[in-house]
Amino acid sequence: MLIKRRRGWEIPESEATPESLFRDRRRIVKAFAAGPILLAGAKALGALDFAAMAQETDPSAKLYPAAPNMKYKVKLPLTPEKDVTTYNNFYEYGSHKQISSAAQQLQIRPWTVKIDGMIEKPMTVGIDDLLKAMPLEERTYRHRCVEAWSMKVPWTGFPLKSLVDYAKPLGSAKYLEMKTFVDVKMAPGQRSFWYPWPYTEGLTIEEATNELAFMVIGLYGKPVPKQNGAPLRLAVPWKYGFKSVKSIVSFTFTDKRPKTFWEALQASEYGFWANINPEVSHPRWSQAQETDLGTQEKIPTVLFNGYGEYVADLYKDLKNEKLWA
Repeated sequence: MLIKRRRGWEIPESEATPESLFRDRRRIVKAFAAGPILLAGAKALGALDFAAMAQETDPSAKLYPAAPNMKYKVKLPLTPEKDVTTYNNFYEYGSHKQISSAAQQLQIRPWTVKIDGMIEKPMTVGIDDLLKAMPLEERTYRHRCVEAWSMKVPWTGFPLKSLVDYAKPLGSAKYLEMKTFVDVKMAPGQRSFWYPWPYTEGLTIEEATNELAFMVIGLYGKPVPKQNGAPLRLAVPWKYGFKSVKSIVSFTFTDKRPKTFWEALQASEYGFWANINPEVSHPRWSQAQETDLGTQEKIPTVLFNGYGEYVADLYKDLKNEKLWA
């Protein structure tokens, strides 16, 4: 007899939002954003719909909505779209969370992605050509910030493993290094010389090919807004959010562990692995709880953000590594 054991982060089908309601919500938002007169009115009121703006200006808008992968869902409610698109870290546009307006300076076309290092054939590919080669889907993940807040987001994108397979790395490649753009005219925050630009992140090949590792191109059924990392960002839901590099322009396969942005800036507080563990505090604050961005409710933090059944084995032989911050 086949007995299905529910994973710790899965919920019963009866608790999921009916797909019809979720799709209707998308159509309402799309209709609201349809006209320049409405957009001008929103600007005048200081209430920009950034996700709708992304849908109007991003050539990939025709790809949405992608089919939802119901294997990846979270306990309701989802975080309101307005909160997800107006409370953001993007240091290229400032060290505070209210960077959504400033981030509209980001130019997302033309956008090319370089894939090089230990692969069969280095290449540079336009973002739209890359998306044509990838299997797009929607996944709902929890996102946990090291600053002790969290959100639940329906991301659109493709498994990072698909990009790894596309690149055809050599067997000697042990890590995947990812970098964002450098352009001080487009991103004035990069004039802050004390930061180690460009923003750099890295995963082991095992992490990169784990089924949860996800490349994001959209959220809430629309192209991802600029402040959320357009046109291509990373989502690794078992890690702290600072691992989720935004606006990626290069993927390099290497046999050397990358020196990541926050590790280079403050290694005593932010390490390479950055896995979530409520029992290991940040040097300056506890990680035992988090504040849900949508409800403002304080909730207990869970090991690996609740995804341990998928990823814990990746770290079982790394007893001497700093795995948690």
